[in-house]
Amino acid sequence: MESALTARDRVGVQDFVLLENYTSEAAFIENLRKRFKENLIYTYIGSVLVSVNPYKDLEIYTKNHMERYRGVNFYEVSPHIYAVADNSYRSMRTEGKDQCILISGESGAGKTEASKKILQYYAITCPASEQVQTVKDRLLQSNPVLEAFGNAKTLRNDNSSRFGKYMDIQFDFKGAPVGGHIINYLLEKSRVVHQNHGERNFHIFYQLIEGGEEDLLRRLGLERNPLQYQYLVKGNCPKVSSINDRSDWKVVRKALTVIGFNEDEVEELLNIIASVLHLGNVQYGGEEGSACITSDTQIKYLARLLGVNGSVLTEALTHKKIIAKGEELMSPLNLEQASSARDALSKAVYGRTFTWLVNKINASLAYTDDSHKHYSVIGLLDIYGFEVFQHNSFEQFCINYCNEKLQQLFIELTLKSEQEEYEAEGITWEPVQYFNNKIICDLVEEKFKGIISILDEECLRPGDASDVTFLEKLEDTVGGHPHFVTHKLADGKTRKVMGREEFRLLHYAGEVNYNVNGFLDKNNDLLFRNLKEVMVMSENKILTQCFDREELSDKKRPDTAATQFKASLAKLMEILMSKEPSYVRCIKPNDSKQAGRFDEVLIRHQVKYLGLMENLRVRRAGFAYRRRYEVFLQRYKSLCPDTWPNWQGKLADGVSTLVKHLGYKPEEYKLGRSKIFIRFPKTLFATEDALETRKHSLATKLQAGWKDNVNLSKPLFYSCSSVILRFVKGFIYRHKERCPENEYFLDYVRYSFLMNLRRNLPKNVLDKSWPTPPAALKEASEHLRKLCMQNMVWSYCKKISPEWKHQMEQKMIASELFKDKKDNYPQSVPKLFVSTRLNGEDINPKVLQALGSEKMKYAVPVTKYDRKGYKPRPRQLLLTGSSAIITEEGKLKQRIDYGALKGISVSSLSDGLFVLHVPSDDNKQKGDVVLQSDHVIETLTKIAICAEKINNININQGSIKFTVGQGKEGIIDFTPGSELLVAKAKNGHLSVTAPRLNSR
Repeated sequence: MESALTARDRVGVQDFVLLENYTSEAAFIENLRKRFKENLIYTYIGSVLVSVNPYKDLEIYTKNHMERYRGVNFYEVSPHIYAVADNSYRSMRTEGKDQCILISGESGAGKTEASKKILQYYAITCPASEQVQTVKDRLLQSNPVLEAFGNAKTLRNDNSSRFGKYMDIQFDFKGAPVGGHIINYLLEKSRVVHQNHGERNFHIFYQLIEGGEEDLLRRLGLERNPLQYQYLVKGNCPKVSSINDRSDWKVVRKALTVIGFNEDEVEELLNIIASVLHLGNVQYGGEEGSACITSDTQIKYLARLLGVNGSVLTEALTHKKIIAKGEELMSPLNLEQASSARDALSKAVYGRTFTWLVNKINASLAYTDDSHKHYSVIGLLDIYGFEVFQHNSFEQFCINYCNEKLQQLFIELTLKSEQEEYEAEGITWEPVQYFNNKIICDLVEEKFKGIISILDEECLRPGDASDVTFLEKLEDTVGGHPHFVTHKLADGKTRKVMGREEFRLLHYAGEVNYNVNGFLDKNNDLLFRNLKEVMVMSENKILTQCFDREELSDKKRPDTAATQFKASLAKLMEILMSKEPSYVRCIKPNDSKQAGRFDEVLIRHQVKYLGLMENLRVRRAGFAYRRRYEVFLQRYKSLCPDTWPNWQGKLADGVSTLVKHLGYKPEEYKLGRSKIFIRFPKTLFATEDALETRKHSLATKLQAGWKDNVNLSKPLFYSCSSVILRFVKGFIYRHKERCPENEYFLDYVRYSFLMNLRRNLPKNVLDKSWPTPPAALKEASEHLRKLCMQNMVWSYCKKISPEWKHQMEQKMIASELFKDKKDNYPQSVPKLFVSTRLNGEDINPKVLQALGSEKMKYAVPVTKYDRKGYKPRPRQLLLTGSSAIITEEGKLKQRIDYGALKGISVSSLSDGLFVLHVPSDDNKQKGDVVLQSDHVIETLTKIAICAEKINNININQGSIKFTVGQGKEGIIDFTPGSELLVAKAKNGHLSVTAPRLNSR
């Protein structure tokens, strides 16, 4: 906080508790925006770190940066992930209490990267020996392995963690990392057999196919083409521009070796991965009610890779074992049942192998030194954030339940921490009103009448239980709960946006609809007994550890998936409660992964569900600023004659003397036992401004005193041998810290630089020349350079005509929206934007008459594509002050009020297509509008300005989804090519091929 108080006007405040209007969500988001535009991605709320994903590399993670934060007071340097890491480490060492760092945020917000940065910080800065170095290497190398097997490309994030992870890093009494332990939560196993359009399966499948050596692929029976495998084609996204599968394969192979995998284990692990791909290609045929396998080749590969008998496996994939009156019977499966059995086996094999992999990594990280039993721990929690999709399933239900628990813990621990600090300092605590989400946690997890209990009851009861009967049971049991609603229980307005197979929970983060289809199957997560018997007989040593023989003899039904998850969450809460917490709250600035783009609507949603405003209210319950007496006195002592240059008495008395001299009123501050508490930011800012004035005054006196002693224009300077000796001695000591021997020389160098700068200032904004400063003036020189440039820019702007200013403003907005993001942007730069592309005579008089007094701001000819057949129709797009209007000859075909315009989507290629998104429940609209303009950059810039939707333009790579009437969806696929082609594809999508104009 102290390091950048004076820069608050340019870059906002670096601690949200210093916001004057701290209850305003708009002020909170504006502070985030201001800092984000300056590449300041970190901001504090007290000791909580808020991190905004920049979607680009920033030079703030070097070894020099690590050293800058190492062992430094938390608030002496600007906010950073390293500050959190170092503060936890020092607290662990000095206070002897275990720590944990909770990293939260939605997919794509940067949680995994934050976790990596913390691990790297400890690996570089902590003490090391040869043995410790091995542990450090294994800790770091566990990341690429877990990412390969547990991460996937989703619509929101190209490297999304599809599992939760808690990692303990263990430190010995010297503070060196000597071990670690990982707990994994809820791997998204359903992704193995199905992916949504535009998403991929887990990374490891593509890495193996793209990077595996020819001999390896031949041995595994694989082709170097992911489209050959049914489990990899569902998402229609085999390649991702931001991912190099071949390179990542090499990283993973090396990491497995570092962690301690031998060649046999690697081979057996890859056999399992390949077997999952072959399982997906097992095809069924046969008569109705009796499935048979039609692909013998796959069974041969599976028998060899899994180490099982092929005929036994074939029978297990087509029959179910039933025990009736003590007798075993084999009942044939129909086609649907057989496909489900195959997919269940694939998910079970992959899910259990992932758990084995985590256990293997844990074994390699285990702390085995018996001579020092005691060790301290820093835990890292990197777990899925609150998720809302169009069709939320069982996995999203579990993920959001997890986030409810974490939010409850976060508020409780934050309140507890604040309350303890006030009590320790002898200051009265003022209670804070906050939303207690225990009511939602109870709705989900309460025994006998919570949603999980009802789900388990339906899974376990005899009879025809189904997802629909589960929903009916929910309505009967929790139908009156204020945070629960279904289509049947809802009012007329809500029913329009809810399916009959959905229930809605009113989470602390907002309303989420869950589709019950698949809830029972996913919760049961059962594998037919005869499939288990086959896997138990496997000769693959990894699978023999994954499928225990005791499972076959255990008569007890295994816990359901939801119950297991609930139990593991309870244990996680116990772990976190036993440690001193630190928090990193990650935010994604936009959905299109674009650097520099700040989507206010998306960020407001995240600020809400991360509970940041509540956290700020708790922190600001009484006081905006609190510091230990010695820190406060050291910073501001020069402002009072009685405390400057040194205070000899008690620290509390010194602070009391200082604030009385500054005129603090009694209601503005409190003095605790060891800290001063300042209530209002304005009080602190006034003190900080006084300090800046004082610094300037001291500097002026110093310069005046120096000039009195040394006048360079006098011959006396050259004749005085003592002065010459001081000068020479100063030159010899010029590279040392400031000291009596070199201060004379350093002052001369500074004075000379400033005089030289005065004579050689840049002449205009294009002149980038600037004298090279001495080392001691680098920071001051940079400030002066920026001030000089700002002054020249201001002078230049004063001379700009209103017309040219309007043109530049539009071009500036176009640059922010499309530079380095859309392929044909560079071609639009030299062309001036015009006020309209259609004159009065181009527009039908009936249209002008219908517009009446509405003033037209812009008009352009466009092509509209039908929502169903995608037939091109010539139209005109007119922009008024309140709406966008699409016309055909003399008819107003569609009017879209700007307030109802949800967003605008456009591709990253050189085509002119764009989609105007409208609410699906708006009866006035027939669905989203697909248009094409020959002046797409100009047109979208005009729409963004007129509709005030600058932050709502989404630039997509690959495809755009849009609404076609009620509940239906269309897709536009974009591919680079030699010429522009727009046509309906065989898969029913609108296919757009656009020439690549600029390689990026």
